[in-house]
Amino acid sequence: MKKILTAITAFVAFSSAVSAQTDAQRAAAAAAAAIADAPKTEAAAPKPKYWTSSLMTNINFIQSSYTNWAKGGYNNYTMSAYVDAKADYKKNDFIWNNRLQLDYGLLYSEDKPVVQKNKDRILLESTAGQKINKSLSYTAKFTFLNQFANGYNYPVPASGKDAVRQEWKDARVLKSAFCSPAIATLGLGIDWNPKPWLKVNFAPLTGGFTIVQTESLRNVYGMGFKDGYTKDDLLPADPKARVGGLVDNGDIMKGTRFEFGTQLTLDAKVQVNENFQANTQLILFSNYLHNPQNVRVNWDNRFMWKVAKYFSVNLTTSLVYDDTVLIVNDSHPLGWRHAQFYEALQFGFTYTFATKK
Repeated sequence: MKKILTAITAFVAFSSAVSAQTDAQRAAAAAAAAIADAPKTEAAAPKPKYWTSSLMTNINFIQSSYTNWAKGGYNNYTMSAYVDAKADYKKNDFIWNNRLQLDYGLLYSEDKPVVQKNKDRILLESTAGQKINKSLSYTAKFTFLNQFANGYNYPVPASGKDAVRQEWKDARVLKSAFCSPAIATLGLGIDWNPKPWLKVNFAPLTGGFTIVQTESLRNVYGMGFKDGYTKDDLLPADPKARVGGLVDNGDIMKGTRFEFGTQLTLDAKVQVNENFQANTQLILFSNYLHNPQNVRVNWDNRFMWKVAKYFSVNLTTSLVYDDTVLIVNDSHPLGWRHAQFYEALQFGFTYTFATKK
């Protein structure tokens, strides 16, 4: 009897085990089917980045020293800094490009006991546009040109070259100041970008203001006269004294001048090889309201030869012609119109802090 009960118990246990295994297999198959039929979850697409930005800095230094030098010369030191910051936005066919260039330099020469400014420029450009095709866009372009600090000429004081520092400062002649002059323009036109390294902006509808806050500089930068005044009011009352120049009477002149015309801007950046880079920017403006044939020219060039990882030799040039600006000197005390040119060859440290894609 015990054997029969044992056999029955074993059979029940075996049957239960087989049944449990079968149920487990069915559950596993059902789970597998459910997983197969479940909707697939796709990986999230990366968030689009509409902004790209970069910041390039350049610091230059030159030192010259003369000891028993038969040909003569003065010990001198020159230091300058340049910043080129860009922030560009692009979404679908809308673009917004921004660029800020800051240029400033100081010079000390042993023959004058003063530190002189030898380079000073603030240039802000902002262009918003809608693409027409791959290389053309409708645009609105804002430009602001200014400088940081006062600029002077330093004629020799009456007491001679051995004058003390204060005498040199008293004899200096102011040539420019913050917002004296400053030029702000807004133009509607077309951007043409045929190559990655070349961009041309043509704005036939460009309005803007020339600003000269400093009264004594208003005549030099061609500002108009207030009602009731003429250029004769700037001349000395005694005709014999007029060869000595104009009197300081800039309060009879306006502080702003409105201009309306057409502007053409060309920007090119050529990377010849990994060690040589050339940048040029040409801005031409014709004022419909006054002598449109006399085109205002601002042409800046920067050439950089990389001699080490962070060091380069830099050549910068700047050509300016503006028929509203008078160049005053001993030969032309009443001022005359002439092209202006600046050139500097320097060795410096260059580093791009950030470029974000």
